[in-house]
Amino acid sequence: MALGFVRPARPEDASEIARIQLSTWRTAYRRMFPPHVLANLDEAYLARGWTEAITAPPSVRHRVLIAVEQSDTAKNVVGFAAAGPADEQALAPSENPLPEDVAAVTDLLIEPRWARRGHGSRLLAAVVDHWRDDKFRSAVAWAYEADSAMLKFLGSTGWEPDGAGRALDVDDLLVPQIRLHVAIDLDGE
Repeated sequence: MALGFVRPARPEDASEIARIQLSTWRTAYRRMFPPHVLANLDEAYLARGWTEAITAPPSVRHRVLIAVEQSDTAKNVVGFAAAGPADEQALAPSENPLPEDVAAVTDLLIEPRWARRGHGSRLLAAVVDHWRDDKFRSAVAWAYEADSAMLKFLGSTGWEPDGAGRALDVDDLLVPQIRLHVAIDLDGE
């Protein structure tokens, strides 16, 4: 029987995070993005970005967490989450900055072969625990309109669309996103 846990990412985890990001995008988003865009993503470039996010975050309230599945014979990094204060990346087009007590999930990915084993729930719970410590009162996350799995997952944990939308221009293909939000119970109940 396998056990799962979440811990802060370490610099040596950056390459695994990049590998998971590529694997997940190439599997889950293959119908949303042009094939050549996914094929041309550079794992080494992504790993450098994750190393920087782990070793030099913009603030102490920015975090990268990883999900690990442990069995009797192995430990596997199976997913990750990145979150922090809501910044310009959390905004809808032409939106004013969000209040300082609003957090944002920037990434939450579980490698598809490890899905539906509770890793996403553990990651999200750990992120929320940090948000409570940091006194955030609400949070936002962008999800692709076509990503029914993410929309269903976030919806099952109390997230709801807040009415904001945007479209990412990916090689002249507009990929629509919707923003979801959730209130954070600072008492942890």
